[in-house]
Amino acid sequence: MADEFTIPPAASPGDRVAVVAPSSGAAAHHRDVLTLGLDRLGDVFDLEPVVYPTARQSDRYLRDRPRTRAADVHAAFRDPDISAVFATIGGDDQLRVLKHLDPDVLRANPTRFFGMSDNTNLALSLWNQGLVSFYGGQILNQIATPGFLPKYTERYLRRALFEESIGEIEPAEQWTDDVVDWGAEDYADQEPEYEANDGWRWHGDRPVEGRLWGGCLAILRWQLAANRYLPDAAALDGEILALETSEQLPSADRVRWTLQAMGERGLLERFDGVLVGRPQSRHRFDDRSDDGRTEYRRDQRDAVRSMLDRYNPAATAVFDLDFGHTNPTVPVPIGGQVEMDPATETIRFP
Repeated sequence: MADEFTIPPAASPGDRVAVVAPSSGAAAHHRDVLTLGLDRLGDVFDLEPVVYPTARQSDRYLRDRPRTRAADVHAAFRDPDISAVFATIGGDDQLRVLKHLDPDVLRANPTRFFGMSDNTNLALSLWNQGLVSFYGGQILNQIATPGFLPKYTERYLRRALFEESIGEIEPAEQWTDDVVDWGAEDYADQEPEYEANDGWRWHGDRPVEGRLWGGCLAILRWQLAANRYLPDAAALDGEILALETSEQLPSADRVRWTLQAMGERGLLERFDGVLVGRPQSRHRFDDRSDDGRTEYRRDQRDAVRSMLDRYNPAATAVFDLDFGHTNPTVPVPIGGQVEMDPATETIRFP
């Protein structure tokens, strides 16, 4: 596990960037959405996307070939003309790819990686090698949003791509977890329903700072179960935990159970702070009422608080941040430093 961390070199407008599928092959089944994301990389960010073979392969093909997915990651990192690597989408089996990754290749070729959800696996693998990556900026979920690319997403993705630090972040004015139809012929013209953001919610009063570790809670649960790729517990002392939940809409009990396992394992107590992304509260098979959605988000917050109160009462936490499975998002730097100050209610990535 790494003692020192490297922020890979920033990209510049005009650079070539890789688009890979280290998780599922959903992009191959939604080519119009992929094309929209590729076009925005060029039109909005002045980048030249290079689509690697996995990004155009079917989900069935990729599921049988975890080694092939790892090879595409290696190829993208090795290419000296590539200044950033974007994942197309998440999935549910990237854990199988990790044993095929060569740590020497990753360490020798530091490159900014953007992905979330199942790509938590790759982000934590990079963390183990002392490389900062960015939890966000995924092609289908965040760059190819229907209707328009939110200015909030564009602002912070620009910083993550082209600057040395993201700096201080602010809550988005509006957010959405509206369910969109990726298979619709008029996908690009759909307008998600945005709603007003009532801001962050703070827990605790101690200013803290540390290095960010974590990602999607479901993936952390699988990492705990596999017990092959976690850092030594001592390596997490004084760091900051990032948590967010997936589109599967886990119950508050499931959130609590996972954190309870982290607590009994002696991990939850290690962190000085916790950043919690706003949970998605709608699903195409679970379109609950507005009151039900509000209750769902509240119950998740309560579940996290209850486990912090039990295992780590001194921790400072912030809830309903703009990262994860809702939009718009900040691509938070996994492995990067973060400062949290409850007195001023500020979060800064120096």
